[in-house]
Amino acid sequence: MSLKADYLKYTLHFRFEAGTSRGTLTDKTSYLIRLYDDEDPSIIGYGECGPLRGLSYDDRPDFEAQLAQNCRDFNELDLQLFSWNVPIVLNQLISQQFPSILFGFETAMLDFLAGGKQIILASDFTDGRRSLPINGLIWMGSPTFMRQQIEDKLQAGYTTLKLKIGAIDFEQECDLLAMIRERFTPEQITLRVDANGAFQPEEAMAKLERLATYGLHSIEQPIRAGQPDLMAELCRHSPLPIALDEELIGQMEYVHKFRLLKKIQPQFIILKPTLLGGLRHCDEWIELAGRLNIGWWITSALESNIGLNAIAQYTAQFRNLLPQGLGTGQLYHNNFESPLSIEQGQLHYNPDQPWDVSPLTVSSMQSR
Repeated sequence: MSLKADYLKYTLHFRFEAGTSRGTLTDKTSYLIRLYDDEDPSIIGYGECGPLRGLSYDDRPDFEAQLAQNCRDFNELDLQLFSWNVPIVLNQLISQQFPSILFGFETAMLDFLAGGKQIILASDFTDGRRSLPINGLIWMGSPTFMRQQIEDKLQAGYTTLKLKIGAIDFEQECDLLAMIRERFTPEQITLRVDANGAFQPEEAMAKLERLATYGLHSIEQPIRAGQPDLMAELCRHSPLPIALDEELIGQMEYVHKFRLLKKIQPQFIILKPTLLGGLRHCDEWIELAGRLNIGWWITSALESNIGLNAIAQYTAQFRNLLPQGLGTGQLYHNNFESPLSIEQGQLHYNPDQPWDVSPLTVSSMQSR
């Protein structure tokens, strides 16, 4: 008996044109890893590698070739069941230059070790006894489209909304925030905004001061990543709490993570396991945030329900959570059917609802 790995390239199609400051998205490509025993394929572990175009550290032309090579290398390890350790195998097998592959293999291994039932971390969440608070994401678009999304999220019971800003006119974005604040106080509806680095350095502080008048919880990444001195200055003087997002990408060494947070001293950090190298790296960010009194929350990064499921189960081990960014499973019309659902601004797991991973058939997978 030995373990084998293969993968499937899978394109997810959005239900609508999803606008960001980096452009409009209509589809998203992920690579689904499958781990199995070649003599008894009844137990299968699934993981997802989902690099984001224009953002991920491993968004590079040789990504699929690297993944195929990692599968071949894994198959040559001749690993025996229960005789291997996940961190050791990851360190031996996969370069830190490919964080989404690290996340995919890590979660596939955890799934396999737990019996191949898409339960990597059993908890009261996977038992259906606890749900996770999440924010309702408002995508960029025309003011009419954004207003409709806001109304839909409010009707759906969300009490925390996150608006992506930076693509349309700033005054129109402020009008949307003012519209919400005319109807709801900060105690009734929590508002977050995400600029995805869209503000120019010379205008950033003025915009932060304007946004602060709407009683916002925080703003993610007001200026583009890679300007730590300027970001530190903004975090020191901003009237609005700042959360680092893209700033964390590519920081794979513990000491580099510490130096970044110590220098910038943000109020929050946003953890996206696909972009940061998996759950082990998120553990390091959370430990450092605790040492430096920095808040945090976890966000999915347009994964299918396979990746979202792993992220949600990881998140569920923590208590007293702020609303998390785990509502992206409903974005696609060809997502995998799963036990995950959203009700009243909460992510639920129904253990009686079966998975449908039929697209991931043996014949469709590639070990190359």
